[in-house]
Amino acid sequence: MIEDATTPILTREGAVATLRLNRPRHLNRIEPPDLAALAEALDAVEADPALRVLVFTGTGRAFSAGYHLGDLAARPDAAVTTGGPQLSFEDVATRLENLRLPVICRLNGGVYGGSTDLALCCDFRIGLDSMEMFMPAARLGIHYYPSGMVRYASRLGLNAAKRLFLTAEKLAAPELLAIGYLTQMVPADGLDAAVDDLAQRLAAMAPLAVQGMKRALNEIARGEFDATGCAARAQASQASDDVREGLAAFREKRSPVFSGR
Repeated sequence: MIEDATTPILTREGAVATLRLNRPRHLNRIEPPDLAALAEALDAVEADPALRVLVFTGTGRAFSAGYHLGDLAARPDAAVTTGGPQLSFEDVATRLENLRLPVICRLNGGVYGGSTDLALCCDFRIGLDSMEMFMPAARLGIHYYPSGMVRYASRLGLNAAKRLFLTAEKLAAPELLAIGYLTQMVPADGLDAAVDDLAQRLAAMAPLAVQGMKRALNEIARGEFDATGCAARAQASQASDDVREGLAAFREKRSPVFSGR
């Protein structure tokens, strides 16, 4: 039975939040109202100190068919690229990439168009061995927005980015794993276990260290490394309760319990 379509749904269980696209009849196509809902959900996750990990997924047989571009020719000012008067798809992608928490993309099926970039905004991508992806921008006459192209090139390398953008070639899961689009490829009956295992491992790490290093690594990938800011975060971590707990747990051969302070 297909669920009724709604804007994205945010749920919490312990230290892990799940954000789920929920338009399964249209393969979780992202509609304009979904952009505001996604931004609101990301703001809520960012503001909740009890959360340590976000899982981003979709309902049904696809992760997402991408942003709804059906009437793009009739509205060339559609909210796709940053800089207009309204929240854009690119704005939401940037918020997702810069989220304080580590993000796991649970790729429950195919991923297409703009949603391929939303997955790249996540820190880890665990996908089904039957999934596929493709970026149809060139086939549709669309020049992709700037930050998405940076993510493709920095995460997948120039050759893979050119292949995906310029040829609109569809790739299956094994090749997505080979080029680094997937972090892990699993059969359908192993998806939840793989995502849960990674989420719990991330949630058990020292949050200040994880969040600070995530920020630095993303800056490095974009060629925007703030060495001064990174050094300040590293120095602050040395004075934290978490580093004392981590070192004590190592000496005592037990699992650490971090407070995020």
